[in-house]
Amino acid sequence: MIKPVYGYGNMVLRKKAQDIGADYENLPALIESMFETMEASDGVGLAAPQIGLPIRVFVIDASSMVEDYPEAENFKKVFINPQIISLSGIEWSFVEGCLSVPGIREEVVRPSHVSISYVDENFIEHTETFSGIVARIIQHEYDHLEGKLFVDHLNPLKKRLLRKRLSLIENGTVPVSYKMRFKK
Repeated sequence: MIKPVYGYGNMVLRKKAQDIGADYENLPALIESMFETMEASDGVGLAAPQIGLPIRVFVIDASSMVEDYPEAENFKKVFINPQIISLSGIEWSFVEGCLSVPGIREEVVRPSHVSISYVDENFIEHTETFSGIVARIIQHEYDHLEGKLFVDHLNPLKKRLLRKRLSLIENGTVPVSYKMRFKK
């Protein structure tokens, strides 16, 4: 079931998400809904706080980016209770966007590698290192679990210049092509 994406200004996007157990109610249905919501919104990643749930779960399907980023080939994963172990490599700039911040895309600098531990949808433990665009998407989605948005990585001047546009999102007066839930 496609869920509305919570927009900038909703408090759930600023809360640190909590770990869940294997007995989390309807977890398979939640994961399926997250992938459906992400795909219907033309995203490559979606974190549970973006659909109003303050839990440590995010999904990624980067396969649409494979033409420019070979590491994205067949990259479709579920990350539950993730913990970043380390960030390394060259810091590089990329223009990011976010389903919760529609209409705004800005350059964000992030490290090129991320090592992360997590459990998958079957609660099998993994510790892996990812690079390139996949590492960037993981870091972006992980930020959501920490109560951060990509705009938090911008310098103060750039944030000030975006204040009016962020206010429009917060007030629900920005056009979007997918289901959204704006601040009440």
